Amino acid sequence: MSSTGSAQPFELPEFYVPHPARLNPHLARARAHALDWARGMGMLEGSGVWEQADLEAHDYALLCAYTHPECDAPMLSLVTDWYVWVFFFDDWFLEVFKRPGDRTGGRTALERLALFMPDGSPGHAGNAQTPEPRNPVEAGLADLWARTVPGHSPDWIARFSLSTRNLLVESLWELDNISIGRVANPVEYVEQRRKVGGAPWSAGLVEHAVGAEVPAAVSAERPLRVLRDCFADSVHFRNDLFSYEREVGQEGELSNGVLVLETFFGCTTQEAADQLNRLLTSRLQQFEHTFFAELPPMAVRAGLTPEQVTAVLTYARGLQDWQSGGHEWHLRSSRYMNRRAGLPAGPSGLGSATSGFKALLGITGGADRLRRHTRTPHPVGPSVIPEFYLPYPNRLNPHLEGARGRLVEWNRAMGMFDEGLWWEDKAVDFDFALCSAGIDPKASAADLDVSAAWLSWGTYADDLYPLRFGATRDLAGARAQDARLRALMPLEPEAPTAPPVNAVERGLADVWLRTITPMAPAGRRMFRAAMDAVLDSWLWEVENQAAHRVPDPVDYLEMRRVTFGSPMTASLARMAHMDVVPEAVYESAAMQSLEAAAFDCSALMNDVYSYQKEVEYEGELLNMLVVTETFFGCDYRTALGVVNDLMTSRMKQFEHVLEKEFPAMYRDFGLDAAARAALDRYADELKQWMAGIATWHAETRRYREEDLERHHARRTEAVVAAGAGALPRAPHRAGWA
Repeated sequence: MSSTGSAQPFELPEFYVPHPARLNPHLARARAHALDWARGMGMLEGSGVWEQADLEAHDYALLCAYTHPECDAPMLSLVTDWYVWVFFFDDWFLEVFKRPGDRTGGRTALERLALFMPDGSPGHAGNAQTPEPRNPVEAGLADLWARTVPGHSPDWIARFSLSTRNLLVESLWELDNISIGRVANPVEYVEQRRKVGGAPWSAGLVEHAVGAEVPAAVSAERPLRVLRDCFADSVHFRNDLFSYEREVGQEGELSNGVLVLETFFGCTTQEAADQLNRLLTSRLQQFEHTFFAELPPMAVRAGLTPEQVTAVLTYARGLQDWQSGGHEWHLRSSRYMNRRAGLPAGPSGLGSATSGFKALLGITGGADRLRRHTRTPHPVGPSVIPEFYLPYPNRLNPHLEGARGRLVEWNRAMGMFDEGLWWEDKAVDFDFALCSAGIDPKASAADLDVSAAWLSWGTYADDLYPLRFGATRDLAGARAQDARLRALMPLEPEAPTAPPVNAVERGLADVWLRTITPMAPAGRRMFRAAMDAVLDSWLWEVENQAAHRVPDPVDYLEMRRVTFGSPMTASLARMAHMDVVPEAVYESAAMQSLEAAAFDCSALMNDVYSYQKEVEYEGELLNMLVVTETFFGCDYRTALGVVNDLMTSRMKQFEHVLEKEFPAMYRDFGLDAAARAALDRYADELKQWMAGIATWHAETRRYREEDLERHHARRTEAVVAAGAGALPRAPHRAGWA
């Protein structure tokens, strides 16, 4: 829609666009082809969605010429056809299903679309029989799939199929929220927008357009995931800024980042737009950080060949081109609010050279980047504990008292009192048996001991890594320790391992065998994958600490779930229900939303309690309150309010998922009574998990100021693991070791 007439709802902010947009020379040919193709698929006159004038005004060929500046004419025409199709689908689904609120019809239509995307099994992708198309969306997808997928690797086909299905299916999430008038919370919005917004799908199409597939060996590694997610978030946030007037003001959409922040903070539309732009800038700078700091070490560790490295770099450059080109197109397309643009016809002006020059000089987004690297340790006083919204009661396991004594003896046997980091009184104060007793009130005494040992071991390692490796910037040592820990987690209990040489190794070797021995092979593999993710997250923490870098808010929160050990919780729960719950259910939006909301509430609660310990006593930067202070440039009390509001919104989302989304998920998957009962039990277990963790935080003597003084006063000297040397001093208290 052209943005002429009434005043626009906010002024567009100054964008961070460090790279100039380039224009593909085959634009005119792609325009002509797109018009013929759309008409041939039935998308224009008579479709009830578009006329020729709509397609010409939106100019998707210009979008693709900017976002794919180097591909040849046939490839540019194919890519343009894909974007014509995806935008037509968006408008078609709006008119046919969203406006009438027809969820049943929408789901039926989406299920049929899946039939036009044959899976990636050998010989199947390009030759499978598909139904006769009934509408322009089906006709377009059938044509594009056959022209795109053949010749690609199974890994790429699987990833592209998944992102395309997500793009389609998650439209139901938008429809559901419109039907009940619900605006998502910021975290939920980012996660769902990645699926319904299409940018992960665009990233897969970039691989096709540049002719460089990401190697299957690294496609799921963190650096590639972060590049893709940063790309997706940036594309979506930019689109939200430009499309707010059309989507919110005219179409009644609720899935817009400006509206989400406006609702969450209770601020003006202009303030919400400015904050969303700052988050957009942060995600782009996270992309740059990942590219320069994380991608090269990953390539070395994975042993990528020069050709594979070139493919990864070509893909990353393709994502970069998309960002700059997508911005340029938004400034020109009549689909969006862009009346301040006033741009010439070529790839110059605002959004290209001038903006890129300012960004490279650090004028746009430079203050935020600097603030992330210049925070210094300082006294903050006792952590302030707000009233949390947690509507679930806690129950304690009757074996608690015995578990307390046995856990202290286990700590001693593992050598955790011999390295100067912990001692008996300190371990008693921490009382991890209390946490386990609240998390699983029905566990046997033996199972409770294993649970408490995991919590104790994980916290010992969590205390050790920042002091031993982060503060000393010993990344090589951290990776060596990480490799030794992985070697102590065999999938077969009888498999030989190297003898453990320090407390963290002895603890893992012992509790690992006690945990996996009764498991089936599939359960062991699942639990090992969860543990690998946790160990990866500890290295991420060390790398950020060594770089003295406060993370990007989105990256921090997503990694915080992992550093908190949530993958272990999820994997153990799934194992208990594997026989009755289909695996696909765990990949559904409802299930992932439920788990993420629960994990965020508890992880952020830990950040609230541990603020003084981590900031004042240990000089750490990886805390959501620190991230919030840094991102918003606000004080502690303001950051605490924001974090508690976020926790509350996540807890209410947890309730919403159980009340609204779980029943729909049960119907969508056709789950029987046994599967429904198992998932209801899992939801109850998550409630108990959150309640148990809350009780432990309120009662443990790990975070109170008087206990911090006492614990740190005794940290006089320590020799960690094979003559590693004394632990570092507290960062700003010279009298403490």
